[in-house]
Amino acid sequence: MKSASYETDLTDAQWQFLEILLPAAKKRGRPRTALRAVCDATFYIAKAGCPWRLLPQTFPPWKTVYHHFHQWSRKGRLGFPR
Repeated sequence: MKSASYETDLTDAQWQFLEILLPAAKKRGRPRTALRAVCDATFYIAKAGCPWRLLPQTFPPWKTVYHHFHQWSRKGRLGFPR
């Protein structure tokens, strides 16, 4: 899906460190969107300061990225407890 690269993209070493902190995929249901792409999109939003709906189409759909961001922040996975 993603062909463009951005300044905010994770390096392989950063992704290895971050990947173990994220929840495992569920065994049932539809296949999960690649979390690395979701993280890259979240960092892009944070750096660019743009609205979710203006996320470039090289990333997963903005609603998917926002859903993961919201779940992670609600569960305290982003470093700040709720």
